Amino acid sequence: MSFTIRQLSYFVAVAEQGSVSAAAQSLLISQSTVTEAVKDLEADLGVKLFDRHSRGLRITHRGHQFLRHATTILSDVYGARQAFANEDNITSGNLHLGLTSLVAGYVISDLLAKYRRANPEVEIRAIEDSSEYLEHLLIGGEMDVAVMMTSRVTQRDALHTETLNVSPYRLWMPMGHRLVNQDSISLSDLSDEPLIMLNIDEMEQEAVKLLSVFGSRPKVAFRTRSVEAVRSLVATGAGVALLPDLVYRPWSLEGDRIEARDVSGALPVVQVGLVWRKGSKLSAAAREFVSVAQAHRSLAET
Repeated sequence: MSFTIRQLSYFVAVAEQGSVSAAAQSLLISQSTVTEAVKDLEADLGVKLFDRHSRGLRITHRGHQFLRHATTILSDVYGARQAFANEDNITSGNLHLGLTSLVAGYVISDLLAKYRRANPEVEIRAIEDSSEYLEHLLIGGEMDVAVMMTSRVTQRDALHTETLNVSPYRLWMPMGHRLVNQDSISLSDLSDEPLIMLNIDEMEQEAVKLLSVFGSRPKVAFRTRSVEAVRSLVATGAGVALLPDLVYRPWSLEGDRIEARDVSGALPVVQVGLVWRKGSKLSAAAREFVSVAQAHRSLAET
C-alpha cells in the first residue's frame, strides 16, 4: 500500500464533516483536491469508503472500519512529532480532569491515549459526574479542565469554553424501515413513529429540547439511560431514535442492523468541548491537555 498521510487526513475530514464540500472548507483547499485524494485512497485500498448518492456521501461499513485505523495512524504521527518537540521539555505533574457520561463513553478514549503518549510523566486523575457538579469543581479550583457538552454550561461568567466537536442529530432506523429509501426525511415523517429516547445526565435537557421541535406530542415508546439499549431497541424494530452522530457506531453490536439518515428541520446539535475557570493559570499539565485536545480537533487539517 502506498497511501499518504495527507490522503488519510482528507479521508478523516470527509468522514467527520459528512461531505466533500464541508471537508474542503475546513481544510481550506479545493473540493477537487479532496475528491481526488479520497478516490486515490479507495483505489489503493481496493475498497469503497463512501457510497455516493444524490444527497452527497455516506461512509460505508468498510469505511468506518478503516476510519478507526486512519485516526490511529494520524494520532501516532502526532505523538511522534510531539515526542521530539517535547524531548527537552518533558511535562510532569498532575492533571485533574472532569468528564460527563457521554464524553466518558464516546469521546475521551482517543484523546487521553494521545495525551498519555505525549506526556507519560503526568499523573491523570479523572472523575465522571454531572455537568453541574463539574462546573462547581472548576469554579472552586478543585479541577483543572473538564470535557463536557459546552452548550450545557450555565456559569459562563466564570468559565471559559472551547468547543471541539459539533455533532448533529441523525435518525436511527432498523434495516428495511419505510423511510430508509426516501430521498428526504422531515420531522413530519416521524409524527407517527414510536421514538426511543436517550436520557443520560447531560442528554436529558437535550432530549426535552429535541421533543419541543416536534410541536405536537411525539409518541415516546421507550426512555432509557443506555446508548446500547437504544441501539438494540432500534435494531430489533421497537422504534426509531434521534441521536447525535458522535454515538453512531455501525461496527458495534447491532450497529450493522441500523441505518442512520439526516433529517431536515431545526434539530439541535450537541457541542462537546473543554471547560476551565476564567482567569485561572492552568498548570503545565493542563495547558498540554488543552493543546493536545485542540490538535485532536484539527488533526484532519494538518
